[in-house]
Amino acid sequence: MSEDSATGTPGVDLPDRRGRTGLDRAGRDLDGNPRVRVRDVRVLASNWYVTRATTLDYQRADGSWEAQERETYDRGDGACLFLYEPEARTVLLVRQFRYPAYVNGHPDGMLVELPAGLLDDDAPEEAIRREVQEEVGLAVGTVEPVFQVYMSPGSVTERLHFFAAPYRRGDVIHGTHGGLADEGEDVEVLELAFDDALTRIGTNIVDAKTIMMLQWAALRGPFAA
Repeated sequence: MSEDSATGTPGVDLPDRRGRTGLDRAGRDLDGNPRVRVRDVRVLASNWYVTRATTLDYQRADGSWEAQERETYDRGDGACLFLYEPEARTVLLVRQFRYPAYVNGHPDGMLVELPAGLLDDDAPEEAIRREVQEEVGLAVGTVEPVFQVYMSPGSVTERLHFFAAPYRRGDVIHGTHGGLADEGEDVEVLELAFDDALTRIGTNIVDAKTIMMLQWAALRGPFAA
């Protein structure tokens, strides 16, 4: 959002569309790395998520200091869940339209993925149970934490929490649709043989989080030899 000297800046000294102010303070108090000094933070946009431009001083390996500017896109943290049936060797995935992939060369923008979503104000375990209920129509109990990963640390602040949990065949029907219509979601549920899903990596399955968990399942997870 643009700055208006008469009225202020939404997200800074005026509430933005989500009622937030003070978004320009993020990062100013960081002190974990003595080679980084944050000098200024500008809010470029806060329409729904937040884009900031941060000016910082960075001390290079030779001891010299260099002024840098970094743009960050802050959409909050997220969680995803790998659902598997160990005896049948099947997995539950979802397929949905992703415009950013479509505009960047994906043939139709329909990506095969793990169920996933943003945490909002929930703990990661609570958030992923909520998302799986909404997208897949499945009530999930205990989930196993696997790892936490920064998916695109060059510009996106999001940290993604990965979980795994078993499901029972028949609790969800292949081809059913879920998601919240008022949020524009139209999610198709897919039940695939695990070995089939592995062969689709790089062709039909090109979503990073999904590839990571399929490989984890094969190397260290429920389908490891």
